[in-house]
Amino acid sequence: MNGKETFMVETLTRELIARLMEERSLTMREAMDIVYNSKTYNAINNLDTGLYFQSPAYVYDVLEEEIDGKNLPK
Repeated sequence: MNGKETFMVETLTRELIARLMEERSLTMREAMDIVYNSKTYNAINNLDTGLYFQSPAYVYDVLEEEIDGKNLPK
């Protein structure tokens, strides 16, 4: 992963965490735990998926589907 890709992954991850905190009233620790332990996060870091290059809104929708499937905090 080059510097630009690393920046994009980190920025997207930060935005996902912030949105989880805001929309689901989670603490930062709870939101980080969900994101960093998700299949979505693994896909973001797998550059072959191209998910890191998608809009934060799209990736958040993907993450929400995963969360809802696991019955995690809403």
